[in-house]
Amino acid sequence: MLKVRVIPCLLLKNRSLVKTVKFKKYNYIGDPINTVRIFNELEVDELMFLDIFASKESRDINFEILKDIANECFMPLSYGGNIKSLDDAKKIFAIGFEKVVINSNAFNNLELIEQIAKYFGQQSVVGSIDVKKGLFGGEHIYSRHGKKREKESVVEWAKKLESAGAGELLLTSIDRDGTWSGYDIELTKRVTSSVQIPVIANGGAGSISDIAEVVGRANASACAVGSMVVYQKRGMGVLVNFPDKKSLEKALDSVVE
Repeated sequence: MLKVRVIPCLLLKNRSLVKTVKFKKYNYIGDPINTVRIFNELEVDELMFLDIFASKESRDINFEILKDIANECFMPLSYGGNIKSLDDAKKIFAIGFEKVVINSNAFNNLELIEQIAKYFGQQSVVGSIDVKKGLFGGEHIYSRHGKKREKESVVEWAKKLESAGAGELLLTSIDRDGTWSGYDIELTKRVTSSVQIPVIANGGAGSISDIAEVVGRANASACAVGSMVVYQKRGMGVLVNFPDKKSLEKALDSVVE
């Protein structure tokens, strides 16, 4: 197992996998079940599935596809997408997922995180924060997959999620999503230095060096990867893959004590 978790973050739309760029346009990637089988063969340590349209479209969780994924998958799984209640979380965990990712519904019901954490343990809840820079400087948190701007500041919201019981945070730069331009180091460092729980950096990964950089310079505890594990290379076709583990270990050894 790698010293730092490198987690393929896979985006669901109905029963398909897609990949976005800056939370806007998306491309079809393939069938999630076939993709899980490939990641099984690649011996990936962990997978994350996010239904990016569930909260945006106020759509119910597709438990059937989650069952199909869990039945096929050999590694720990997390799921996010319009989880509205403790009962939703119970169903997801009963299916075989180990963690739930909460984003939009935390803004109008922060107690949801507390309820799930008390019932299943703090390690079972990932608080998700989507951040976008403003036209005139500054930055803003968005919910509903980039549709709704929230009033909370990034650091204060991170602290609130931690206080509510989140065991870790998924921090996504909307501006970097799907760009292969590297993680937002400054944003990640600001959040990691303000909370005690692990932070998963997300948005922009394009190489092993990007992963090593956000761990070494911004103290990310884990890295979510999207484009670089579903495409051959930037600008090329779909190819489900995972970075060479020996190369990853070598890069991470230089930044992890």
